[in-house]
Amino acid sequence: MTRRTGPETLRRAASPARLLTLAVLPALLPALFLSVLAVPGARAAESAPTVSLSKKEAGKGGEITVSGKGWRGEALLMLLICGQATPERGVIGGTNSCANGTGRAVTTDEKGAFSKRLPVAEPPEPCPCVVHVATVTGEQASADAVFTVAGHPTAELPRRTGGGKLAVLAATRLEGDSSLLTWFGAPPARRLVFTVGNLGPAPVEDPVFEIGTAHGVYAPQWEERQWRGTVAPGARARIALPVELSAGAHGDYQISLRYGKKVLAEQPWGVGRPWGVTLFWVLLCLVVPAAVFRIGMAVVDRIRPRTGGAHRTAGARPGPAVSKGLPRRTTPVARTARSAAAADADATTAVLPWFTPDSAPSENRPRPTTKGQA
Repeated sequence: MTRRTGPETLRRAASPARLLTLAVLPALLPALFLSVLAVPGARAAESAPTVSLSKKEAGKGGEITVSGKGWRGEALLMLLICGQATPERGVIGGTNSCANGTGRAVTTDEKGAFSKRLPVAEPPEPCPCVVHVATVTGEQASADAVFTVAGHPTAELPRRTGGGKLAVLAATRLEGDSSLLTWFGAPPARRLVFTVGNLGPAPVEDPVFEIGTAHGVYAPQWEERQWRGTVAPGARARIALPVELSAGAHGDYQISLRYGKKVLAEQPWGVGRPWGVTLFWVLLCLVVPAAVFRIGMAVVDRIRPRTGGAHRTAGARPGPAVSKGLPRRTTPVARTARSAAAADADATTAVLPWFTPDSAPSENRPRPTTKGQA
């Protein structure tokens, strides 16, 4: 069956609206494609974290206001004044070059903005200085703003050693033993020992490593550790970095070693449970109730009322209790002893002069008196 094209169908196909759409659509496609490619770049530029300062220079004891935007929403940030640092090269010595004692923490709002007052302090390293802002947890992000600490010494930055490249040449290991205090909840501590070699053409001076500790499914928490020394090109060096966990830590941990953006090695660490703490709580649960019971019984013994005749002299021992209204039971030995005592008493009474029939006193005769009495 063939479909015929009538005049009405031709008029609908040749309508001005359809002709305009067919003419404009090919011209809009390239522009639409370019806009789609440009959106991610624009969003990335807008989301880059930035930091601004209320003052570019201040002396020790002063205060500045640090503001920022473009950070992750509700993220925890750390604000520090660091020496030997520039926005281009970052903080060369890590947080060891920062005034950590006067640092401040701040949480961004839902839009990723913040504003926080920061006291001015002299960092341990000379200037050039920056205000360093970095995330504490989650995805890592940082930003620096140039700042001058008035009166603080200034020195040139160390030479770049970007040509050096460190690699771990031997298996890492944890050295050290736990002390008795660790059994009672003290922080477990070890030394991460490894050997690195410089595979690059330039020497590496005072490299800054990062030690990460992970427990279970949680992400590792990184801490910077700087090693003082120089690794020449083609040379190797044995490095030992301290590793310490929190107090009372126990279970399976994963220790990671990172240099720059590359993880060099990982080492498992099984930490025993601090049974001393458990023993302490068990003893506490047993001793305290017993002591309270003894104290309570002593108080009750002192305040309870006492009946007449119940008081005893100090050191007196109570005699055997005799039930009232019941015949006293005696043993054959006791009865024999009692009969012998009664017989002795009768014999003694018989020989006494005043109990004889002839000299027995009567009611009308005066009784004899003892010699020497009037």
